[in-house]
This record gives sequence, C-alpha cells and structure tokens, in this order.
Amino acid sequence: MIVCLSMNREKLLLAAGCAALIAAVATAQPAPAPQPPAFAMPPYKNIQVLSKDITRDQLLSNMKFFAQSLGVRCVHCHVGEEGQPLSTFDFASDAKKEKRTARAMLRMVHRINQEDFGVREFKDVKVTCYTCHRGALKPLTAPPPAEPAPQAPATTERGGA
Repeated sequence: MIVCLSMNREKLLLAAGCAALIAAVATAQPAPAPQPPAFAMPPYKNIQVLSKDITRDQLLSNMKFFAQSLGVRCVHCHVGEEGQPLSTFDFASDAKKEKRTARAMLRMVHRINQEDFGVREFKDVKVTCYTCHRGALKPLTAPPPAEPAPQAPATTERGGA
C-alpha cells in the first residue's frame, strides 16, 4: 500500500510539472521578428542622387560597388568610426567633403551615360566609378606603365656529333 501511494504521488508531481510547463509555454510572449540593421531602413534620409524609392538591397549593393571601385570603406564618405557597428554611423550627414564629391561624381557619370551614350536603363550603363578609379581612390589619369615583356630564356642548341 505504501508503494502504491508513493507511485501515485510521483504521478501527481509529474502531472503538476507538465501542467506548469504547458501554462508557461502558453503564456510566453513570442520573440519579436528580427529587424534589418537601422543603417539600412527605409525611408532613407538625405538621398539626393540615387532613386528615392531604392530598395535596401539595391542601396547596399551600390554602396559596396562604390567602395570597391575606389578601394575605400564606409568611413571614407560617411560619419562613423571604423570598426564600430554600422548602426552607429550617421549616414544622412553631409559633414564629409568626400560625400559631396561622390555626389558630384555620380551626377557626372549619370550625365555621361545619358547624354553621351543615350543610356536610359541602369543595366545599360557604359561608364561607372570603376571606369576611371579601377579600385584606386584617385582616378587614373594615364594608363599604368607597361611592364616589359618577359624575355625568353636563352637556349643552347644541342647538336649531334
């Protein structure tokens, strides 16, 4: 009889524990959905040259292309500290002259593509930042020096005797 009471108590405790777990799960708040980084959330502030309805993916793709074309990082044009999260940057700020220069260069590239090449759609562009910069901060103004052609190694003829 004592064994039977002990087993009933164990079952009762197990049932109570399960009920408490079910109640805790049922009343728990769902985790909030992850948010994209604050630095890339529309509506963007201070967009002047790029399309105002640019998507997050398009904006980030353009910024990466600019950085690669000039061999720079975000802090070159934007107010922020290298190594800090991008969410701490002030992307809307015009405090850096490099950002103003970048806008002027983008306007020039758009004008060249539209007026000189008749480009109407981005996929058809003929001139980009990379056209002149080639991964360097300063645009190249002359072709890089030609490397001398490698000399063929001197050979000796082997004659048969």
